[in-house]
Amino acid sequence: MRFFKAAILAGTFAVLAAGSAFAEDVKIGFIVKQPEEPWFQDEWKFADQAAKEKGFTLVKIGAEDGEKVQSAIDNLGAQGAQGFIICTPDVKLGPGIVAKAAANQLKLMTVDDRLVNAEGKPLEDVPHMGISATKIGETVGQAIVDEVKKRGWDMKNVGAIRVSYDQLPTAVDRVEGAISVLKAAGFPAANIFDAPQAKTDTEAALNAATTVLNKHADIKYWVAFGLNDEAVLGAVRASESVGIPATNMIGVGIGGADSAINEFKKPAATETAINMYDWIANSKEPPKLTLTSGSLALRGDYEKVRKDLGIE
Repeated sequence: MRFFKAAILAGTFAVLAAGSAFAEDVKIGFIVKQPEEPWFQDEWKFADQAAKEKGFTLVKIGAEDGEKVQSAIDNLGAQGAQGFIICTPDVKLGPGIVAKAAANQLKLMTVDDRLVNAEGKPLEDVPHMGISATKIGETVGQAIVDEVKKRGWDMKNVGAIRVSYDQLPTAVDRVEGAISVLKAAGFPAANIFDAPQAKTDTEAALNAATTVLNKHADIKYWVAFGLNDEAVLGAVRASESVGIPATNMIGVGIGGADSAINEFKKPAATETAINMYDWIANSKEPPKLTLTSGSLALRGDYEKVRKDLGIE
């Protein structure tokens, strides 16, 4: 099983207050939608490093829904923060988040998932740092193609599980990027099966993938891809539960969390935090859009990749 290490940038705190500010007076919030997940723990970790480097105060808040997001922003305003970074639980909350930030006189920057307006268009005035979801998906697709060829499988006899969470545009871009590469390499479109998740965790992915595998029990070889490591881990667990041997399964996840790395034994976030600090302390506004790529970690080199990315 392979896992794609996405370069998330979890610290670009683009919150620059007008005028000068001393580091000890700068307070920056970092709101994430799923604080228990390794991905966001890593983002907070790297933001902490930025806070230590620059000497500002970091306030970490988990907000799993719109109501908690609104409360978190008010909380930061009451604490005297100058700005915050957010990975929102729902990109459609964009206009409300912008309004609430303005009401609390907070600078705002997004990470990972870009806010959209009522028409579903990106809020281009809000600085955003994220990963190029389509390019990462394409890398996932190429990794799958390479492994299929390495194993000598005939693509006509291989099934693909698209573990999907289409409520999130980033998720759609990732899986569609992978599919575009698969199709270009000759993978039959008819052999790509959708496995919609109720949530973005491993259990939901397992349930979704199990349905697909049971429905197509005649297919011997399988590949799986999705939004994150959890999606692919769920598909792998599903293959195990229906008796598919490991040699007949290829999975490429995104994230590089410990739960994924453990199957075969993320850079990350200081930039967003530092950008936000510079915005607040030095009036240096960050770019409106910054997209990064990632690194592919294989069974034989994942330890080196983790070390190169500063995760160890």
